[in-house]
Amino acid sequence: MDNVPNDERVMLSALQHYAFCPRQCALIHVEQVWSENAHTAKGHQNHERAHAGGSEERGDVKILRGLQLLSRRHGLWGVADVVELHGERPLPVEYKSGKAKPRLADEIQLCAQAMCLEEMFTCTIPQGFIYHAASHKRREVAFTPALREEVLNARDGVLALMRTRVLPGPAADERCQLCSLIDECEPFAPRDFPRGFDPFSTALEE
Repeated sequence: MDNVPNDERVMLSALQHYAFCPRQCALIHVEQVWSENAHTAKGHQNHERAHAGGSEERGDVKILRGLQLLSRRHGLWGVADVVELHGERPLPVEYKSGKAKPRLADEIQLCAQAMCLEEMFTCTIPQGFIYHAASHKRREVAFTPALREEVLNARDGVLALMRTRVLPGPAADERCQLCSLIDECEPFAPRDFPRGFDPFSTALEE
């Protein structure tokens, strides 16, 4: 998928939305629907600070904020929260307001950043970090072949949504509990749910 046309390049944030919930992705990136809640507002505050731009040096590490990212080969673009330059090698750091989620949505977004950086810096990036503001800790994410494949699968899924403009069905599960688009999505409108179905029976980790 080399040299993807500009109008078919996928935003890095769309990959995260798609991996979390394809319907959420379509609502945001196809139908241009957005709504805030406490969790998204906190996330935006963290990203605004990270995207303020500029750079600084801490010892041998140079820190870049708000770096524009692009991969013509993979058809991806976006903005990195933080990129640490360890010598000539860049390492992406993604900021998240909550705890680690059970799904790979955040890891896919981070890996996609690395794939852009690899093309921009002509290098190989084996791992990056996700910083969780809730715990003030960061964890390492290895960019395995399997995770890289998940990035491309998510990219293809987003492209399919953009081309068909068909809204997928709702997840109608524990993911909906903290989703800011729950009112717009209406995941629990009357449907053929099993008798005794409880969508919030499994608590969603932040």
